Amino acid sequence: MRIIVTGGAGFIGSNFIFYMMKKHPDYKIICLDKLTYAGNLSTLKDVMDEPNFRFVKLDICDREGVYKLFEEEHPDLVVNFAAESHIDRSIENPEIFLQTNIIGTSVLMDACRKYGIKRYHQISTDEVYGDLPLDWPDLFFREDTPLHTSSPYSSSKASADLLVGAYGRTYGLPVTISRCSNNYGPYQFPEKLIPLMIQRALDDKPLPVYGEGQNVRDWLYVEDHCKAIDLILEKGTVGEVYNIGGHNEMHNIGIVKLICDYLGKPYSLIEHVTDRKGHDQRYAIDPTKIHEELGWLPETVFKDGIKKTIQWYLDNKEWWENIISGDYQNYYQEMYGRSEERKNEGNYFSRRLL
Repeated sequence: MRIIVTGGAGFIGSNFIFYMMKKHPDYKIICLDKLTYAGNLSTLKDVMDEPNFRFVKLDICDREGVYKLFEEEHPDLVVNFAAESHIDRSIENPEIFLQTNIIGTSVLMDACRKYGIKRYHQISTDEVYGDLPLDWPDLFFREDTPLHTSSPYSSSKASADLLVGAYGRTYGLPVTISRCSNNYGPYQFPEKLIPLMIQRALDDKPLPVYGEGQNVRDWLYVEDHCKAIDLILEKGTVGEVYNIGGHNEMHNIGIVKLICDYLGKPYSLIEHVTDRKGHDQRYAIDPTKIHEELGWLPETVFKDGIKKTIQWYLDNKEWWENIISGDYQNYYQEMYGRSEERKNEGNYFSRRLL
């Protein structure tokens, strides 16, 4: 089995590659990644020399390059993690999100149509559903919940989901979609809430929290997410959408306080900042469908997952310190002797949070 994993140098994509190479050592994994600011090739250094792994630096919007790769590899499966995904960035510059998340998705599916595949799987997000009220804790996102987006990012992902469904219906492309809640775990880029708070707390720097921090997110340990995607690829019904949730709802302020407690840091580091425009109040996923149809349930409760995650960042300071310094962007050049793109974006994360 040959799998093209797009966005495989990012957080969830790299974890998926590690999981699949361990679970299916007979599969060939082809990682396609543009290596923008959040793509970190050094994350994949332990698998770069494996005989069943190949890395290709490529933009999914590059139709000629994508077609050439399909001609070379003849993939059986395509799993599309590639996306511009940071909400604050989408508010500042929506166009790049439309280009990558919509046009890039269409290029991948056109390649799938042209060269043939067994399955195209689209990685989506619970943010396409909009948000839920804080005072209605029994309400959850289901697969039939209407799409109701709040940001340019979530709108671009919802548009891609609709396009995937249309390709399935119009062209008979064998597609599936999964919509996940907030992931956490190893190798998450340090502009996101949990790793950002960890590294800032360790340096005794202010911990910026939007508003009062009462926004609620459902947290999913990244390895549990990878297991769910593997099940969908093996047993999922073509044309279906599957919600993947962690059953771990937490207020943002509660997570920041947990990190402070674990690291022995005072709550006085917490700094409340002006809330984000259109900030969603609550995300909560009902994963009943994937449980009943495929037998999946999240295995990692948040109190265990957050401890493992914090410990990973403590044990791997060099990884995220290289990102803070921007040195991680030199890894590709060191490996392949090519110039890097967008060198000046390395420290952007320090001004941003989830």
